[in-house]
Amino acid sequence: MTTSDAASDTATTDLETRRRRALYRAEHRGTKEMDWLLGRYAAGKLAGMDAAALTHFEQLIAVSDVELHAWIIKPDALIDTHFEQVIYDIRAFHDLKFTTN
Repeated sequence: MTTSDAASDTATTDLETRRRRALYRAEHRGTKEMDWLLGRYAAGKLAGMDAAALTHFEQLIAVSDVELHAWIIKPDALIDTHFEQVIYDIRAFHDLKFTTN
């Protein structure tokens, strides 16, 4: 095994560890609604996330349940946030309809 192969294996292992931690954190938020919304999304999407997307998701799950819940339920509250795309992805994953009032 070459040095680059070993580094690649380590990076892959680190990415898998981060994915497992992110999944646990998404599934154990503290409120059943957020456990379900984020946990199911994470279970379905984390395996396909590269390091950059995973970092963005890790930043998202560091946000409070109250704020995240508001963003998911009322996406118009997302003005000027860099989480807009992932919130829309979560809504689409759960087939939440986009309505305007």
